[in-house]
Amino acid sequence: MSRTEQNGAGRRRPPTIHDVAREAGVSRGTVSRVLNGGHNVSPAALEAVQSAIRRTGYTVNRHARSLITGRSDSVAFLLTEPQERFFEDPNFNVLLRGCTAALAAHDIPLLLMIAGTEAERRRNMRYIAGHVDGVLLVSSHSGDPVAAQLHEAGVPLVACGKPLGQGSRVSYVAADDRNGARDMVRFLHGSGRRRIATVTGPLDTPGGVDRLAGYRETLTECGLPVDETLIVPGDYSRAGGEAAAALLLERAPDVDAVFVASDLMAQGVLSALERAGRRVPQDIAVGGFDDSPAALSARPELTTVRQPWDRISAEMVRVLLAQIGGEDPAAVILPTELVRRESA
Repeated sequence: MSRTEQNGAGRRRPPTIHDVAREAGVSRGTVSRVLNGGHNVSPAALEAVQSAIRRTGYTVNRHARSLITGRSDSVAFLLTEPQERFFEDPNFNVLLRGCTAALAAHDIPLLLMIAGTEAERRRNMRYIAGHVDGVLLVSSHSGDPVAAQLHEAGVPLVACGKPLGQGSRVSYVAADDRNGARDMVRFLHGSGRRRIATVTGPLDTPGGVDRLAGYRETLTECGLPVDETLIVPGDYSRAGGEAAAALLLERAPDVDAVFVASDLMAQGVLSALERAGRRVPQDIAVGGFDDSPAALSARPELTTVRQPWDRISAEMVRVLLAQIGGEDPAAVILPTELVRRESA
């Protein structure tokens, strides 16, 4: 029966796996093996089945396949931040788009889940067990139980950034935050700046910790003192950067450069400097981190450290699918790149 055959009510019946097998001239078992990864299928049979799928318009019945395989064929993108942060911080959107595209190549849908409160975390954890095959965990904070709970539940997991305190139990993909920070501080020092401050990321996140460590190490390497008055904590938000810059100018009016641990915070720093009458970069240089859309929309455009978001999202998906397939946890650290623009 072809895909154009109609049922008794005159409606066109969707093509089935039997139709594909008949069209391809192979057994139903061969079609099933192709649909489940193509293992133990000859190249000729694989091509015949794929051509038959295209000709018949066959689509996989995911519910039926999940009953057989025990998998949902879906993955969760779990953001452990308040909902407003998802809309404010462009990095989350860039990462979500990249992961969605990488999973689409495997015909796997991505579910966006936000767990910024304890109640949201409980609801999401109840849903995840038994409803998704794995989790892409974004913005994990130290003390946050999500990674540990997913690990204990046996849910395959890949974190964006090195989860603090999880050791080798959790797979992760991260940019080289420490060396990225070192590159920025070296650049600022090389351009003649000597009172180099920093607005840190949250110090309960791996990025916040490693970028601050890179800053401290490079000041020492350059022969500059580590002045604690030049270190102001931030929270990766624009408002946080603005408040941090105001405090910094109050503490150290002679500051001549600021390394800011995110581009979004750097936008806030630029606003505070403009209000204070400080010219950028003539009076004070500003360097960011991420090379997000916020870097290009800033005025002046930000000199920053580029995180390879396309590679991060692709590697997160690759590592997660490998783990779903039975491989051990893995760690991937990707290099960053200094991008020079107008602010430094």
